[in-house]
Amino acid sequence: MSDNSELARRLKRRSFLGVAAGATAAAITGAAASPAVAGGHGHGSRRIVPRGKLGIQLYTVRDQIASVGFAKVFQELEKAGYDQIEYAGYTQGTGAITLPQLRRLARDHDLFPIGSHVSHTGAYSFAESLEQVLDDAEALGMPYIGTWAGPNNRYGTTVDAIKRSCAEFNEYGAAAKARGMKWYTHNHSEEFGFCSDNPNVRIYDLMLAETDPDLVHLEMDIYWAYVGQYRFSKRPDGTPAPFEPLDYVLDDPRRYPLFHVKDGEHDEAQTHGYHMTDVGDGDIDYRRFIGTVTRRRGGDRYHNWLVERDDAVDPVTNPAGSFSTARRSAAYLTGRRKGE
Repeated sequence: MSDNSELARRLKRRSFLGVAAGATAAAITGAAASPAVAGGHGHGSRRIVPRGKLGIQLYTVRDQIASVGFAKVFQELEKAGYDQIEYAGYTQGTGAITLPQLRRLARDHDLFPIGSHVSHTGAYSFAESLEQVLDDAEALGMPYIGTWAGPNNRYGTTVDAIKRSCAEFNEYGAAAKARGMKWYTHNHSEEFGFCSDNPNVRIYDLMLAETDPDLVHLEMDIYWAYVGQYRFSKRPDGTPAPFEPLDYVLDDPRRYPLFHVKDGEHDEAQTHGYHMTDVGDGDIDYRRFIGTVTRRRGGDRYHNWLVERDDAVDPVTNPAGSFSTARRSAAYLTGRRKGE
């Protein structure tokens, strides 16, 4: 988008949405404060994620893939009730495995490969091997292909730097669309911070304004979005700048085909304000968040919900292990996990 007046209009609208966020989300969800934070939402027995729409980012169980291989992991994920998988590399320490073998393994265990995270830069990346990346995605039968958060700011965090990254995102999106796929980018918390040369411009808002909604889709990592809410509710000068992650989705739900479902407990001792937990053990009220999104017309069919826990392999923070995280999170989201 090169028209500065149009950009200003869209950013102004985003600013308005941020100011109105708390009231809007409260009205939608019936929450008095942030709709995601509702301690004591409990385990319950009602299904949260629509049937056929529960996935997992395989980074969550990366230690198990490296140890026992994809076949055993896929078997466990199928038993746990997953419908979809999102790749984080196509070997993950297992040695030689071909894409046809990987696709067959997923099919044999009724796991649909919904998407994959591929680096923005490097030997195998969108920037340096775009056609090969898209060839591989096609070979695996994936409808979505994207990148994770860190590379979004690879040129820096000035307004022009973010625009430069967004121009590349539009190019990748156009190339994916030409192959019948959709391209997406995934957030961490930093995208909800502010441009280094303009503290009135939130990076995430600028990204939305500068990318073509027909070419660039969003995979909201819900946990990191709420970390961003905690970290960046004020501008660098201290003036209020509230926002509600759910409002971004409700404002343009078709831009959000994918979500990372990751939970955490509010923890003032942590720099980010939270520490991670299995889904259902934290303060993010997924019954409200997912229910609000899926109750919209077509929402139960369009959106896909992928479990992830970054530290699932850490024996200190998650001694029960990554398979336990995968099982417990799936049980909560499918309504099979009751009080423990």
